[in-house]
Amino acid sequence: MLEFDEYKVKLNNLKPQLEELKGALDLDAAARELDLLQAQSAAEGFWDDLARAQKIQQRIKTLQDKIDHQARREGQWSDLLTLCEMGSEEEDASLIPELTQGFDALVEDIEAAKLATLLTGEYDNSNAILTFHAGAGGTEAQDWCQMLYRMYTRWAERRGFTYEVVDYLDGDEAGIKSATIVISGENAYGYLKGENGVHRLVRISPFDANARRQTSFAALEVMPEIPDDVEVDIRPEDIEMQVYRASGAGGQHVNKTSSAVRLIHKPTGIVVSSQQERSQFQNRDTCMRMLRSKLVELQMQAHAEKISDLKGVQMKIEWGSQIRSYVFMPYQLVKDTRTAFETANINAVMDGDLDGFINAYLTCQATGNWAEK
Repeated sequence: MLEFDEYKVKLNNLKPQLEELKGALDLDAAARELDLLQAQSAAEGFWDDLARAQKIQQRIKTLQDKIDHQARREGQWSDLLTLCEMGSEEEDASLIPELTQGFDALVEDIEAAKLATLLTGEYDNSNAILTFHAGAGGTEAQDWCQMLYRMYTRWAERRGFTYEVVDYLDGDEAGIKSATIVISGENAYGYLKGENGVHRLVRISPFDANARRQTSFAALEVMPEIPDDVEVDIRPEDIEMQVYRASGAGGQHVNKTSSAVRLIHKPTGIVVSSQQERSQFQNRDTCMRMLRSKLVELQMQAHAEKISDLKGVQMKIEWGSQIRSYVFMPYQLVKDTRTAFETANINAVMDGDLDGFINAYLTCQATGNWAEK
């Protein structure tokens, strides 16, 4: 049957991409590193240093997953080719839907894996710390900030990542004024680094009795969670610590003790907060972790050699500074100003379907072909 012959040609055309992907993933080096780490994990006394052992175990899992996923893709390719030959010989049209579905899934998997090979930054494989800030505009902006918060937590869930709420400040009437979460998963920061910036919303306001169209802004900061073995010079005298009562979701201790902690780094003006833990000491540790990440990120941005040379980055949450616009009315469109990628399926985007925007950003970053402004 003609359909099976066409898919056989498509599969043969896909084979070079699989081979190219195998080379880009450098699976031979991954296999050698895996053998070395597995030998270390089997050595006597491996678990004496628990923190080091856990890192090695996590790295073993990452390498094994990389090798297994490529083997699965190659196996899928072989299975689909066999299905083509079987369907052609038996002229069984009932196999075509299965073949179509399998081929489309394989292509999507290959594209996603190719994208991951673009994540070559020093901290791209790290977890991501996301901080949301509502712009000016009161309830409108705070509601938009919460919508963004939901969008990124849904994205994390869709990818099988986990997220942890570090700080959460409710809005005056609705939404949130600010929030911080840590998204954990392989390459979380690499995927999300391009989401850093101001996000603009245009819609008919649900808070306006006259149903007028409103424009709201919210900002998202994205930084990598820096490993403990990365040295960052933070002097105790440069830190101001404030304590306050936690608010929002968090258990019985919320609002009963001043367990929440805010750290201010005086040289840069960076402010970080945490209220997720039950004690000041634990929240301070979380704040220090975020502060280290922010300072390393600023070092990367400014190419500075000393922390003392850094100055806090002020982000204006207003018109003209947005990286992406989300238009609900009078039409539906989400458009990225940097890559020109756009989609009219705004409901899917708000439910966490961000891969098109992420893929477009990483591709532009790799090629340097940004949209003209």
